[in-house]
Amino acid sequence: MITSAQIRAARALLGIDQKALAALADLSVPTIQRMESSSGNVRGWVGSLTKVVEALNRAGVELIGEGASSAPAGRGVRLRAPEAPPHAEGLPDERS
Repeated sequence: MITSAQIRAARALLGIDQKALAALADLSVPTIQRMESSSGNVRGWVGSLTKVVEALNRAGVELIGEGASSAPAGRGVRLRAPEAPPHAEGLPDERS
């Protein structure tokens, strides 16, 4: 599944706005806006989701699923679960 954060990140990597992505995917701007405002996985028509993924692929963006590897060469970005921040010395422990 594709997430709303992946769509926004892909647009940022390409330097395009929602209107440009809508044109690339042959969808309306409100459809892109709804997809990007979803929380977590994007919900919508499978055909619309497929159009967005294919448009991003044609533009050079590889969407990487959770736990999937990315073998082809090229630069990329992957979002992972954040690590717990190290406890700063001298600050009170939150547990106390």
